[in-house]
Amino acid sequence: MRKNRPTSLIGLCRQATAGALLCLSLSASFAQAQDSTATSWPGVSLHGFGTLGFARGDDDNAELVRDLSQPNGAGTHWATKVDSLLGVQANLHFSTATEGVVQLVSRYHADSSYRPEVTWAFVRHDFSPDFSVRVGRLGTEFYMLGDSRLVGYSNLSVRPPPDFYGSLVFSYIDGLDVSMTRPVGTGLLKGKLFVGQSPESTPYAPGFLWDLKGSQLLGGYLDYSRGPWQVRVSHVRAKFNQEMPVDQVAGMPYLSAVPQMSMAGQQVQFSSLGLVYDQGPLIVQFMLNRIHQDGVAYTSSKAGYVMAAYRLGAVTPYVGVSRSVSDAAVLTGNPAYYPVTASLISQSVTDQHTYTLGARWDLQKDMALKAQVDWVRGTPSSVFLLKGAQPGLWDGNLTAVSLTLDFVF
Repeated sequence: MRKNRPTSLIGLCRQATAGALLCLSLSASFAQAQDSTATSWPGVSLHGFGTLGFARGDDDNAELVRDLSQPNGAGTHWATKVDSLLGVQANLHFSTATEGVVQLVSRYHADSSYRPEVTWAFVRHDFSPDFSVRVGRLGTEFYMLGDSRLVGYSNLSVRPPPDFYGSLVFSYIDGLDVSMTRPVGTGLLKGKLFVGQSPESTPYAPGFLWDLKGSQLLGGYLDYSRGPWQVRVSHVRAKFNQEMPVDQVAGMPYLSAVPQMSMAGQQVQFSSLGLVYDQGPLIVQFMLNRIHQDGVAYTSSKAGYVMAAYRLGAVTPYVGVSRSVSDAAVLTGNPAYYPVTASLISQSVTDQHTYTLGARWDLQKDMALKAQVDWVRGTPSSVFLLKGAQPGLWDGNLTAVSLTLDFVF
């Protein structure tokens, strides 16, 4: 696609995002004047969600993080940054078929700040009850339940299992998606396709960010719901646009000597299968994924988890187990650089499983208190899904305790 075409995808996305942000500003000002957070102005509604969280581990040699977008996490002292966040959302109803949505979230992210970021800013048009198109900034939907992973109240556990969801560094894209729903048998089949570019950055090493801007993403899923059952298969491809800052970290022109370790232009593929059963008091979630790296700088991996919960009135105890394991690393290039190459590749290794035990107490409508214990059991080389793991000191085992208060309004 030519960059100078006035109707390019990126141009459309930028226009939609800018328009949605302007509408959010207007609606937020009106809502403040009216002192209302629910409904304020015909055609506009404001809502929000948040989590006040506390987490700590029992090992100073590794830190628990929610996912790899966080530069560091919780050590042996109580930390609020792992799970605490606040989000606000404006829905602008232009007509019964057209809606604009803007969402701002303040959370601990790549640059170690809580700077609010625009996570959604799109316009959706329903051409029919079963066919719709969205254009703008969209939340990523790599895995089942992944589009709502920041809304703690909608999640059964304190956080989506990091063994499964923690490797995702793409939270949103600037692009478009199309979705269609059709009745099949006694259930509903929904399909979605999306395409776009990443506007984000992610932590690479302490003090260094990897700029993901311009990385191209293409993917979709098929989702079938019938009664209490829901199953989804998905596949996403991401092509990195910019190089990771390995030369700056290594302090030498390493990539010119070992070009095979380059990530610019390389692809990573995410494939997953999800199954959820939710009826009466019983909830069961089962997920599997495969992450295939076309390049050799990062190891490919497999992950999965199963979680079960049983509602007992306002209290829902749950138990789960998750697993994440990398493929064998492959050294490449000039043997003189093998020590550096091995050190870089080792940072993407995971070989661990986690046992989870927790309970959710729905204090009142739109508010839930959760308590959770995670027992991470892995090898000393399993460092990818944690931060600050100290070689020679980290033994692969960590016990973490978490408390959260989730709410929506």
